[in-house]
Amino acid sequence: QVRLVESGGGLVQTGGSLRLSCAVSGSIGSINTMAWYRQAPGKQRERVGYITSDGLSTYADFVKGRFTISRDNVKSTVYLEMNSLKPEDTGVYYCKPLIGYYAWGQGTQVTVSS
Repeated sequence: QVRLVESGGGLVQTGGSLRLSCAVSGSIGSINTMAWYRQAPGKQRERVGYITSDGLSTYADFVKGRFTISRDNVKSTVYLEMNSLKPEDTGVYYCKPLIGYYAWGQGTQVTVSS
């Protein structure tokens, strides 16, 4: 069974930075494309970006140039480094394999104050 545990969220000011972590259990964590998502209150969940098993990443336009996804397959951990944060980045952030059906983790709250 795949387990996803997000951490690293917090409260930051506009223009600040945060580094989120996603610990993945199970063999799938080392070979699958992993994605980051976020959801703000009253809004649909949206995909932030994803990273392949070989470390190639793709980003949504609204974060491109500000966020960076990386992974450490030895540690079975995926990261989301967020820079130049804006209030509209506020939301709960989740990680999950891009393909297949998996249960969502608890997510980690990111709040950006103006």
